[in-house]
Amino acid sequence: MNGNSFGRLFQFTTFGESHGEAMGVTVSGCPAGLELSEEDVQADLDRRKPGQSMITTSRGEPDHVSIKSGLQEGYTTGTPIGMVIENKDAQSEKYEPFVTAPRPSHGDFTYSAKFGTRNWGGGGRSSARETVNWVAAGAIAKKILEREGIELKAHVNQIGDIEAPEVSFEQMLDHSEENEVRCAHPETAERMRERIDEYQQEGDSIGGSIYFEARGVPRGLGAPRFDSVEARLGQAMMSVPATTAFEFGLGREAREYTGSERNDEWKFEDPENPEESDPVPVENDHGGLQGGITTGEPIYGEVTLHAPTSIPKSQTTVDWETGEEREEQVIGRHDPVLPPRGVPVVEAMLAVTLVDFMLLGGRINPDRVDDRPGEYDTDYHPSSPRNE
Repeated sequence: MNGNSFGRLFQFTTFGESHGEAMGVTVSGCPAGLELSEEDVQADLDRRKPGQSMITTSRGEPDHVSIKSGLQEGYTTGTPIGMVIENKDAQSEKYEPFVTAPRPSHGDFTYSAKFGTRNWGGGGRSSARETVNWVAAGAIAKKILEREGIELKAHVNQIGDIEAPEVSFEQMLDHSEENEVRCAHPETAERMRERIDEYQQEGDSIGGSIYFEARGVPRGLGAPRFDSVEARLGQAMMSVPATTAFEFGLGREAREYTGSERNDEWKFEDPENPEESDPVPVENDHGGLQGGITTGEPIYGEVTLHAPTSIPKSQTTVDWETGEEREEQVIGRHDPVLPPRGVPVVEAMLAVTLVDFMLLGGRINPDRVDDRPGEYDTDYHPSSPRNE
């Protein structure tokens, strides 16, 4: 099976199944000298883990990360960083009715059709549990971006037909983690929570969307066409399980704008000193991207996630071995809505994509950073063979 790695210079490769022994990820391309701990990674894993509220699955996974390689005395060494998250609460027996009878709108049949087999416990490799690895890799990318003065944040801006009003980046930073829906507009978050409860009581689920934003990204990252930032970012976001749409800037609203309305006119960054000032767009309807390359303005967009497909309502399926049609219920523990736990996943994929472009654009030294305290002489070090 291919498709288990993401990124070019900053690359992560994952392994594991939903009900296997463990999930794991190897991160390559992280420069040496970055201060990093398991606590740094755990903070984001705790935001994604199951069982954190009444609107998430009740599966009892602590999602404790163990860093197995790539660190020495709390700093990265430049070698691959290996991380493992053990599965502690798998209940595979609940999936036995679906070994030869695919659950509606899951990857059960397509995986079996392609490979002739599959790990059916909890969906195996196709389960969204696999994103625990992405969040672990994203936590490292966030540390690198933080060092470069780049901030990013996401929040839930719509559940069903309930849409939050536009909020500022500062409101996202201050309020999105204050409620279990992860919506930065508290009043809307309450309405969203009520709507989610209604679907839960009916044994159903509901979709929604996540708004993301990154600030401090330097201009000049990316390339035209297939290596454009929006193309790579689109791949990252469309890889998130349940994603049905990715937008940046005006997104789908752009179809309603004329050219004169959408075009971002230019001004001097410092009008008082134009000869030594760079051009900047007057507005940012392009979402920080023009010609596939960053403008230096905030990058923003939206990811739409469909309703969870595992629901307790009885649904029709067929058994490809017996040739029978039958009614089945998915009894496992599942989320009634995905965006609240999807926020750290979207942030992670935004972070790893930006770090990859920063390395490709020469904005980060691919060999080492300077987080180590004090003088670090590369010509003399106690562990160097030349000094033995």
